[in-house]
Amino acid sequence: MQAKIVKIVPGGQGIATLDNGKKAFIWNALPGEVVNFDITKDKHSYCEGVATEIIEASPSRIAPKDDCYLATSPWQIMDYDYELEQKNSLVKECFAQQHIDVSPQPTVTDGKDFYYRNKMEYSLYWNNNDSCIYPAFHERGTHRKTPIKQSSIERPEIWQKASEIFAKLNAEHAEARTYQSLLIRCDQSGNTSGDLFVNGQPHPIMQNLHDTLCGQEYSYSPNGFFQINLPVYEIVLQEIAKHIKTQKVLDLYAGVGSIGLSVARNKDLTLVEVNGAAYEEMQKNAANLPNAKCILEKSENVTDYISPDCTVILDPPRAGCDKKLIDRLNEVKPSSVIYLSCNPITQARDIALLSNSYKITQLTPYNFFPRTPHIESLAILELC
Repeated sequence: MQAKIVKIVPGGQGIATLDNGKKAFIWNALPGEVVNFDITKDKHSYCEGVATEIIEASPSRIAPKDDCYLATSPWQIMDYDYELEQKNSLVKECFAQQHIDVSPQPTVTDGKDFYYRNKMEYSLYWNNNDSCIYPAFHERGTHRKTPIKQSSIERPEIWQKASEIFAKLNAEHAEARTYQSLLIRCDQSGNTSGDLFVNGQPHPIMQNLHDTLCGQEYSYSPNGFFQINLPVYEIVLQEIAKHIKTQKVLDLYAGVGSIGLSVARNKDLTLVEVNGAAYEEMQKNAANLPNAKCILEKSENVTDYISPDCTVILDPPRAGCDKKLIDRLNEVKPSSVIYLSCNPITQARDIALLSNSYKITQLTPYNFFPRTPHIESLAILELC
């Protein structure tokens, strides 16, 4: 089918209206382009697809670096400055949908748009022609696996380690169906850790990695939660530190503690995390800081720790904050709220619910995930 792309939507696809009135969400397509596309999902009111032929190309279109770009990083098709502009516009649109008129700061980047990911998980693909296993990703919009020969978004140390493991599997005449996936992570020094996930077996215990952020050292499991792009993460941590003006700091959805311990380790700091494995890592990371209190609990269940004289740091999952927590913030009105989000849609929703108590003094997108539509957004909220 043919379509003309109007704009990019927060999900990352180009959107078009077809002749029958149906909306089409299309990968591999940029605003202003006329494309032919194949449908991958067809619903009553909309369809999804992938552009297979670019009839009229955008001046911002560039050749993708990888054959597997649609599976891993579908925004390889656009000029990098254009990507930064699009992410800024998408954050603004998410807030406008909640009737919040705010102009985000320019999207922050360290300028490195490839070879940045410190974690990668590969599927395994069995090639019947040569009886070998190859690393693979799932084709976007399908359950099919596509074998890959190179990938340019993870750090080179990860790809090198993965290549060695696949070579060893093939030398041993292993079968792909034995394994679920291969996970590898590396630290900033290039040390790698990871393992194969075997079907029907518990996840293996992997050797921890170590990194330093803002002078604080962290230990973390390759299979646990830790930021994917540490250089850009450190930039946002340095920005968060500028806005902490109270002695009491409450870090909710704290993970392994990498925000609170980086920006407020000399404060009266309380960190809250519900995941048991992350909590154990957080305790280790805070072991030498007697003023840091670690709590294993849902963030919405410890709202008694919210006080008027504290700064609250929020870094929730993509679903955003629990309504119970939002209500407590509106009731107690802590001095300031610092909200880091991997999903500007739910971030804007939550901040709209706080709009009678707080105003946005700064909103900044950060490009944690170049060449993908994913956006990290930092909002600084002060009392009205």
